[in-house]
Amino acid sequence: MASDMGQIAELLDATLDPVKHKKAENQLKLEEKKPQFSLQLLKIVATESFEQKIRLAGALCFKNFIRHNYVVFQLRSILLRVFINGSLTQDEDRNYKLPLEEVNTIKQELIGLMIACPPTIQTQLGEAISIIADSDFWDRWDTLVQDLVSRFTPDNYKINNGVLEVAHSIFVRWRPLYRSDALYAEINHVLGTFAVPFLTLLSATDQQIDANQNNKDILKGYFDTMSLLIKVFYDLSSQDMPPQFESNLEHISTLLHKYLVYENPILATDDDSEAGIIENVKADICEALELYVHKYDDDFGPYTQVFISKVWNLLSTTGPETKYDNLVSKALHFLTAIAGTTQHSAAFNDENVLSQVVEKVVLPNVALRESDIELFEDEPIEFIRRDLEGSDTDSRRRAATDFLRQLQRKFEQLVTSVTGRYINHYLEQGKSNWKDKDTAISLFLSIAAKGAVTASHGVKTVNELLNVVDFFQQHVANDLVGDAGVEPISKVDAIKYLYTFRSQLTKEQWQAAFQPLIQNLGSSSYVVYTYAAIAVERLLYLADDSGARIFGRADIEPFAKDLLDHLFKLVEKESSPAKMQENEFLMRCIMRVLIVMNTGILSFDDMVINHLVSITNVIKANPSNPRFYYYHFEALGAVVSCGSPTGTSKLEDRLWEPLNLIITEDVNEFMPYVFQLFAKLLELNPSGALPNHYQALVPPLMATQYIVTENQVQPILGIFQGLLRGKKTEQNAFDLLESVVSSIPRASLEPYFKSILELLFTKLQSNPSDSFKLRFVRFYHLISAKPEAGLGADFFVSQVDLVQNNLFTQIYLTIILPTSGQLVRPVDRKAAVISFAKSMGDSSAFAQRYVKGWRFTCEAMLNMLMNPPKVTMGTGDEVINEADVDDIGFGLGFTPLNTCKKAARDDFPEVQDIQPWVRQYLMDANIRHNGAIAGYMDRLTDEGKQALAMYVS
Repeated sequence: MASDMGQIAELLDATLDPVKHKKAENQLKLEEKKPQFSLQLLKIVATESFEQKIRLAGALCFKNFIRHNYVVFQLRSILLRVFINGSLTQDEDRNYKLPLEEVNTIKQELIGLMIACPPTIQTQLGEAISIIADSDFWDRWDTLVQDLVSRFTPDNYKINNGVLEVAHSIFVRWRPLYRSDALYAEINHVLGTFAVPFLTLLSATDQQIDANQNNKDILKGYFDTMSLLIKVFYDLSSQDMPPQFESNLEHISTLLHKYLVYENPILATDDDSEAGIIENVKADICEALELYVHKYDDDFGPYTQVFISKVWNLLSTTGPETKYDNLVSKALHFLTAIAGTTQHSAAFNDENVLSQVVEKVVLPNVALRESDIELFEDEPIEFIRRDLEGSDTDSRRRAATDFLRQLQRKFEQLVTSVTGRYINHYLEQGKSNWKDKDTAISLFLSIAAKGAVTASHGVKTVNELLNVVDFFQQHVANDLVGDAGVEPISKVDAIKYLYTFRSQLTKEQWQAAFQPLIQNLGSSSYVVYTYAAIAVERLLYLADDSGARIFGRADIEPFAKDLLDHLFKLVEKESSPAKMQENEFLMRCIMRVLIVMNTGILSFDDMVINHLVSITNVIKANPSNPRFYYYHFEALGAVVSCGSPTGTSKLEDRLWEPLNLIITEDVNEFMPYVFQLFAKLLELNPSGALPNHYQALVPPLMATQYIVTENQVQPILGIFQGLLRGKKTEQNAFDLLESVVSSIPRASLEPYFKSILELLFTKLQSNPSDSFKLRFVRFYHLISAKPEAGLGADFFVSQVDLVQNNLFTQIYLTIILPTSGQLVRPVDRKAAVISFAKSMGDSSAFAQRYVKGWRFTCEAMLNMLMNPPKVTMGTGDEVINEADVDDIGFGLGFTPLNTCKKAARDDFPEVQDIQPWVRQYLMDANIRHNGAIAGYMDRLTDEGKQALAMYVS
């Protein structure tokens, strides 16, 4: 039965009610399964008699429905189809999940509907179009561009804005992509139809703006069009300059210049915090100018000088109001790009010019404004997110700092000298005015740092003309340790200074600064105690070149309990779920302290667990901050991973109820984390019986759509095939494959092995990533090192011959041998040495068929034995050192917990000392084969014979 539009509309309305939303969402999931659900949603969006909120909810629901139901390659669908069919076809990930008729109707109706809708709804439909385009554009939707172009009009901005919104939602995808033949084919397809009408519309919009100078509403509409046109101009230029633009560059530059200096008070906004459309257009132009300076300066160079002077004037005359922040930031980015070019930067190599730069451009934009102080006091978490180095949020101060640093890279001594005079002046003024001191510190931070300011280590390289430690001791340290008369922002400046230059301080210097830093966690100022938590967490993360922590467990153990208790209380000051999750920096600090302390928390683990469980019970009602709850579950993982002196039963008893409630209440955001914690608890007690708690989880996990209890190999390998095709899941594919070959007898595996190799070889032919090659080589060594299990090098060679005779030689020489030396983990290097040794000692293929291959194998093994791999048991200190949590992408999908990850699997734990093992194995093999191994040494060079002699004789 088809979906009912009225009923769906009622459910959409109910999802907006905090009391009814959960039940309504579950009912909508049932409606999704009915025919033509997507089309009913589009009808709701198109029906003007419905309230705006219902139409918007319908658009949002449609977007999410398309994201999950437009094409295949959802893991659950793969599992089900594998169970039915046993395998996946090569194009499975682009097969439609919806009926083809419904797909075609969506494409036919969606563009026109989006154009006719209000802007808020257009945004949601535009994202849905972008999702469809990811799958279908352009080869399965080759009429789209012509459809868009056909809708352009010379004098209807409403229609044009809708068309341009659609175009931008599709073309903006090109901006971050790497160059490829497929990408350029798509761009050329678009340009062939779109570029000339686009330029025509650009001119027509310019004419309409001139014709409607005094008509505010119409003028605003055409300025919206101009803003979209410039965004699309950027999209179309993001990979290469379109030839149609290159031949019209003078006209385009004239038009950009016109609107960069354009003024019309009729469009000015009265609100100092709300940017007007003119400011937005100018910001768009500055962003496009920056792109052209970076990528196309040879062609754009003749037009650049006039833009430099106009942007300079714009920055010199623009006020400090927040409505101009985005424009000022984009203008500064443009000047930063100019300063980075050889052709244009020379103009700044003058003391007087640099003095003007600092005085008129840098100083006004690094100095504190009243709006910054208001933000500090009224929205502290927003202040922190904007202020942090590496923040996604742009700001005037960061843009001005980047500009000055770019000039410093070119003219270090001159910039240091000129800026230094202003720093000294503001330090002197700062003795009586704390705001001036803040300006001085900001200027110093700008020129003291060289290179990127990294989230993991702060500044790694400093300006050699400055002494960052002396500056701290003379001008900043008193604000860190003092209380009376010290402004909260001055304290934040002191903490931020330590945070920024944390890699430049020695352990002794940090020991002197650490206690004052900890004391600032007790500040009554939200920003001060949060910045202190940020600095403490980053210090505990900091490691030297050998990977050893600068501050370890011994440094914090005396006060770790009190520190954690205080941090938990800061988090739990707020009682509502959303407010409790607001400050992810506090939870991140809790996580880091627990990781560093490791088993040191066992004496007070009850206190830690009580706090974490209490927080879990609050935030599960409304998971609103993915970073906060990620750090929260990493903290739980750290507690679980260090175990319990009385076994895991205590942890299981304490955590089962709150974690199981997450499952029973269907808190989707938390579910992946919960199962990782359960898995870790089970992993810590592998020999015991399955605890009663977990018995209830077995039936749903063993349902037929997930695991097939009979004839398992084929469906499991079908899952492997599906995972292998995605770059994000190819590592999971190898995890699954290695588990299969380690667990399943050769007789069950052999019928499928040729197909496995075909899939792997196909991937190897298509420019695979280094990580894929490393995993393939690891897989080879796992097979090659197990001849006693019926596998081994000879089995692998025989299976490759089934794919293509003599293909093994090419794979071995170009992939396996060179990549084996790149293996890093000791367990992988050990497996490679064992594989090589067994190939030399017992493989008939290497003994007879690949005579040179035996020599190459021996040389590779000897090279690895020069630095023999040593596998050691982890102590826990290595957790979350190898990859910072900021590198993880957050979303509704699976996010792994580093604290719960499985330790590197050692497939050969019986081999502890690899060199004696190799010697014993080859000597035994030599005896088994009547001295043949010693005879093969003639294949080696004299140097090779000498090196191998210690292992054979």
